Amino acid sequence: MNKKIGMSITLLFFILLVGCNSDSFSNLSAFDESSDISEDDLQVEESKDEIINRLEVSTNSDVEALISDNFPFVDSVTGEETTANVYGTLLFEVEELADLFAEIKQPEEISDFIDGQQILAYSDVFVILKESEELDNATFIEVASEQFVKKNYSPNFLTTYFTIRMLDSFFGNNWVSNRRSYCSSNDCYGGYSTSRNYNKGGVTKNRGLGSFRGGGPSTGK
Repeated sequence: MNKKIGMSITLLFFILLVGCNSDSFSNLSAFDESSDISEDDLQVEESKDEIINRLEVSTNSDVEALISDNFPFVDSVTGEETTANVYGTLLFEVEELADLFAEIKQPEEISDFIDGQQILAYSDVFVILKESEELDNATFIEVASEQFVKKNYSPNFLTTYFTIRMLDSFFGNNWVSNRRSYCSSNDCYGGYSTSRNYNKGGVTKNRGLGSFRGGGPSTGK
């Protein structure tokens, strides 16, 4: 009798499990970032004009310090040997933020606005501005050292924004071709993303970072 009761309970539990909104199971995934970064994470008390004024009057020559002092930190990217930091804002669009940074501290190179992204290259740091994939009116600001970019980024991503000659001058002759050969069989970083993973350093999982398979034809100008 006890055996029959046990089997009945097990069967009932199975039926309830299957019947209770089976869609919820099909929607599960190994990585769900939709609630990781919200608008609340990017809210600040200062107005847009106040932030612009603070940036313009700052005497700090460190690019990341300028950004970290005025924009909320939202994430970090663990790469090979180094880490890049990501900030965010709801007050600025990519192009106006790029113009503002360039006016305050002139970069060595500034890319065109392409595919919702724009990059400023300084002597020791790259600032990669990107429209959010998930949040309306949000812009992400990734600050990556030259070493981080050299060791982790896909050349195919970078040649979308800069010439091969310029990249080789930053990272050494033949960096693009050598890096492209490496990326043809390895996952290389393609810029911050809230929907994909990249964790080259093998330390901790981050909120989601775009991997970019290299090796294809160059899109450089």
